[in-house]
Amino acid sequence: MNRADSVAAALDRLAPRLPAFEAGVVLDRALASPGLRGAAPETAAWLALVAYARHTFTEYDAYLDDGYDRDSARHFILDDLNAILAGWGTRRRVSEDAEPDET
Repeated sequence: MNRADSVAAALDRLAPRLPAFEAGVVLDRALASPGLRGAAPETAAWLALVAYARHTFTEYDAYLDDGYDRDSARHFILDDLNAILAGWGTRRRVSEDAEPDET
């Protein structure tokens, strides 16, 4: 199985209700990110999924634009982010105890 197939399979397991269009965008992000190239497929899929949801479906970037630091912006959107992930069928949640991620 090649890298794209491995990451796509991991994404399917992580977010089984993620629409196909969104899955394609997340997969592209996971494969294109220099920071995720060496990551395990599951890790690359998760970090790309979280970053995509954070930037696309929350007010995260607006908080940054308003001058909030990254940790504060993430705190403000945490509940919305986890609701989006839950809607996609993820069991895992993002917590305040931030793991390293792709922004």
